[in-house]
Amino acid sequence: MSDSDLARAASLAHLRGASAAKGDSVAPPLQLTSMFHLPGDPAGVRQYGRADNATVEELERALSHLEDAPALAFPSGMAAITAVLASTLLAGDRLLVPADGYYAARELCGWFASRFGIEVDYRPTRSFEQGGFDGYRVVLVESPSNPGLDVCDLRAVAAGAHASGGLLVADNTLMTPFGQRPLELGADVVVASDTKAPNGHSDVVLGHVATRDGELWETLRRWRKLSGSIAGPFEAWLALRGLATLELRFARMCESAAVIAPRLVASSTVKSVRFPGLPTDPSHALASRQMRRFGFVISMTLDSAGAAERFIERCSLLEPATSFGGVHSTAERRARWGDAVDPGFVRLSIGCEPTEELWTALSAALA
Repeated sequence: MSDSDLARAASLAHLRGASAAKGDSVAPPLQLTSMFHLPGDPAGVRQYGRADNATVEELERALSHLEDAPALAFPSGMAAITAVLASTLLAGDRLLVPADGYYAARELCGWFASRFGIEVDYRPTRSFEQGGFDGYRVVLVESPSNPGLDVCDLRAVAAGAHASGGLLVADNTLMTPFGQRPLELGADVVVASDTKAPNGHSDVVLGHVATRDGELWETLRRWRKLSGSIAGPFEAWLALRGLATLELRFARMCESAAVIAPRLVASSTVKSVRFPGLPTDPSHALASRQMRRFGFVISMTLDSAGAAERFIERCSLLEPATSFGGVHSTAERRARWGDAVDPGFVRLSIGCEPTEELWTALSAALA
């Protein structure tokens, strides 16, 4: 990580203390309320739980610190994406979406477009720049893509979108601010599911948006207030606990993935492996230029759907689950959700288990 990333990680746990008054709690309190004491003129104070909550504001302060940009919390990553689309697109606009990105985002864009008169196009992440960006109001990218782990040149895509008068929205869920910084590469907006590594304990559904565009941020904040797409204070409080150890967990996960990926390549039972950190990976050169780390997700393909299911079932240190980024390693066969992947394709999320113990369990299941 860069010196600025290390400084950001070091100061994250001290944000509250820097402005605390004598006698304040060191840990942020959980404020569960829908109403506030509000006599007289309500201006300038918290008014109602749909718009104001001190715990959610503490989380947003931490997220803004990590992103180095104003952030807004949402009840899920998909709610964050929905807020951006609803705040930036009008009937007659065009939207460009990765054809190999997260399936729920693709489905949302298609449904949203058909209902509201928005034209949506799809392109593979690996060739995302081909065809240019003329006429697109919003360009949504996911790099690396989920689950295939292809990478696009964020700086080049941002330049192309801006030259055509469009906005670049980058989904950074796989990488977190410690692995990749899309705003510094030219993106206008970052969206992420904090359900994954930021919270890291598989007990919260949450998301956020970050942008340095003040007008867009105000639009997003107003949309959230009026639509009611609000993060719950308990979820925000749990996510704050998770964020305190994000840098530590993320480093362990990425380091373990970097050890395990080449071993999977060498395994006779694995047909193929995708991981940006492999020197032989098609995305390696570009990933090396724009990513701080190579991430903790590995895509691997086994001989068949049955082989993939047996591997997941037999591994004592894998949870069969449809999410990633937790302290425990998880795996799933993505074809069961309709992704355009081989039947034996497995998305493997490396957790915080000791690296060699995890590899022993993985290799035993593969054998």
